[in-house]
Amino acid sequence: MHNHTVRVIAKQSRSAANQLSSTSEILRNLALSKMADSLASIMDQVLEVNAQEVIAARQNGQSEAMIKRLTIDDKTFHYMLSRLRKVAQCPDPLNRVLEGHTNPNGLQVFKKSVPLGVIGIIYESRPNVTTDAAGVCIKSGNAVILRGGSEALQTNTLLADAMIEGAVSAGLPQYAIQIIRTSGHDAVSELLTMDDYVDVLIPRGGKGLIKRIAEGTRIPVIKHYDGICHLYIADDADQEQAVKIAVNSKCQSIQVCNALETLLIDKHCAEHILPLIKAAFDSNAIELRGCEETQKILKDVIPATEDDWYTEYLAPILSIKIVKGIDEAIEHINHYGSGHTDGIVTQSLSSAHKFEQQVDSASVLINASTRLSGGGDYGLGSVIGISTDKLHARGPVGPNELTTYKWVVYGNGHLRG
Repeated sequence: MHNHTVRVIAKQSRSAANQLSSTSEILRNLALSKMADSLASIMDQVLEVNAQEVIAARQNGQSEAMIKRLTIDDKTFHYMLSRLRKVAQCPDPLNRVLEGHTNPNGLQVFKKSVPLGVIGIIYESRPNVTTDAAGVCIKSGNAVILRGGSEALQTNTLLADAMIEGAVSAGLPQYAIQIIRTSGHDAVSELLTMDDYVDVLIPRGGKGLIKRIAEGTRIPVIKHYDGICHLYIADDADQEQAVKIAVNSKCQSIQVCNALETLLIDKHCAEHILPLIKAAFDSNAIELRGCEETQKILKDVIPATEDDWYTEYLAPILSIKIVKGIDEAIEHINHYGSGHTDGIVTQSLSSAHKFEQQVDSASVLINASTRLSGGGDYGLGSVIGISTDKLHARGPVGPNELTTYKWVVYGNGHLRG
């Protein structure tokens, strides 16, 4: 179908973005609500089509982790709907006056938030990204081009078409939400060349996909490669609390980017807390790999290698290192970490402040599980992913992060002297 070529889609998105930038908050929220209603009406059809794609993925020998991400059940579907309704309730990210003043000569100068424009989302296997991405983009007045993995093409297309119908019925431009309907790498390669029309790309998926996108385009990319997340248990930590936080950080969901991968323990409390840590992780079937000092205390722990400190396991494996105080912990994190999420367990406010100021991470948690770093638990409503970049967005990418700003000046015949 000629009207679905990537260039045509990109052009249509650009013209939709121009119209979206002046839409009211009421209209965008109505669109989000109608998108959710439209999806709710096709739930049975979505579950049926998705089940077929899951069977096909199994037959093609896809991994269990991938199949888990691909599957939509009742609970997942209702969660997807709730995210759309929730993002509609968030404050309007647009037309906020970020700063402003009136010059002595009466010239009024202010800076206000505006949409980025056209956002391309390239992702693998998770159909919930289809609805999350559309929701966050529409809330922030951006046109969105969706490109999911071929394993979920029918599910994603069904979801996108329902949302398009809802958005258009509310009065949004026809091409505010679009999806690339062809499988294969060609469409993605073509999208990467569309820097005339696309303002930002956001890849969601494995490191390979993100690297390929970031290295293959001139379009700015919001990305995160790795989630090598650390937790440092300080010598004054409440030990019971520390064990619970470590276990939740690692075990609550093992295959996600904010799961714990390396546990750092202060040498002054190591002897007492390590047996408690081992018992807790043994009961969760987690393999522990320890540094030399750890091996002296826990005789049967697997030795950790230099590679372990650089590894995002996404698996039931945890590396443990004993450190000589907070400075060594911070140094380890800044050397081996990926700037995603790092935490400390301590009762000292000054240690918490030092850690929070010196650790170079998008999210720093004090006495809380690393699993909390994300849009939902931060109260941001829906988010489109997490960024470990420093420009333009860092940490959870929600509606506010998909805006930029413009300077607006009101004069009354003012001239430059």
